[in-house]
Amino acid sequence: MKKVLLLLFLILIPHCVYAEELIPNAKSGILIEANSGKIIYEKEKDKELSVASMTKMVAQIIILEEIEKKHIKWSDKVKVSRNASSMGGSQIYLEEGEVMSVEDLMKGISVASGNDATVALAEYISGSEEKFVERMNKKVKELGLKHTKFSNATGLDEENHYSSSYDMAIIARDLVINHPEILKFSSIYEDYLRKDTDKKFWLVNTNKLISQYDGTDGLKTGHTDDALYCLAATVKRDNMRLIAIVLGEDNSKVRNSETIDLLDYGFNNIKVKTLKKRGEVIKKIKLSKSNKEYIDGVLSDDLVVVLESFNKSKYKYNIKIDKVNLPIKKGDKIGTIEVLDNNKVISKGNVISNSSACRQSYLSFYLKTLYNYILGSI
Repeated sequence: MKKVLLLLFLILIPHCVYAEELIPNAKSGILIEANSGKIIYEKEKDKELSVASMTKMVAQIIILEEIEKKHIKWSDKVKVSRNASSMGGSQIYLEEGEVMSVEDLMKGISVASGNDATVALAEYISGSEEKFVERMNKKVKELGLKHTKFSNATGLDEENHYSSSYDMAIIARDLVINHPEILKFSSIYEDYLRKDTDKKFWLVNTNKLISQYDGTDGLKTGHTDDALYCLAATVKRDNMRLIAIVLGEDNSKVRNSETIDLLDYGFNNIKVKTLKKRGEVIKKIKLSKSNKEYIDGVLSDDLVVVLESFNKSKYKYNIKIDKVNLPIKKGDKIGTIEVLDNNKVISKGNVISNSSACRQSYLSFYLKTLYNYILGSI
């Protein structure tokens, strides 16, 4: 019996030690499941540190928002200022007066981490890097982050410029969930800028996991003297996407290996189960004094739970529908749905309207009432 217990002890100990020492060299790190935001592993997640070029993820959010709102187009031509062309550190060697498309500049940010490309687009969107940084800090507040403040758009070392691994994970999650077009750029391993000129420039992704770790399609590297080596990596396999963040690594080799250890831990120990699909009807809602008698409340996104691989729980649902005020537009949030495991909320989703409805006119209301009266239904 003692031998059996000793054997069990020896089998279990390596797993526990491994879980505790996934990223021993990192100053901070975190692993989350992207869809739910569930934290799978954390180390000093709120520690405020320099994050180098991972800063550019917030710049990318703003650029993509401008594209989505049609304020700018990918084909727009940007004239490079002297200020943008003078940026040090990682760059795509823009020259003052050079003209490059928004799409190619975004490629330069996402693949080569170009500081010059970032500032060129910041100036194009906001008029100056300073005004763009104000918008970046506003976006951080909108995301509810408490351990992030930026002094520039690029991540170059500067006083009062910092973030945390948790905040970086939330920023990365906003990118991949709400602005998935980023993956078109961040998944490029190599490409060229200025293709049809005599200054053809070869881009190779600074994120080597793109070619080394199956399913990696982003997201952003970082390195400065203060920040050391940092990485935000996202990987999708089957129906699960993970986001791993490591900060303050001594070199790129350790940065990559510890990020892989985080991701391996997640894929080996966690699974995602889809309980209900996006667009599935959750509740039929009766309307009063409306041009429609009913609207359907549907899920805005897949409703998923993140499980330990051995978990076999059965779940209950708690549906909360808000008071519906007319008019209502298709896509408006009208409630929530919670997933409960032993009365504990383990996942939550938004219920939205699948159609628009407005207040019924007096004439329409009168005719409908008369019609129902004639039929004897009132």
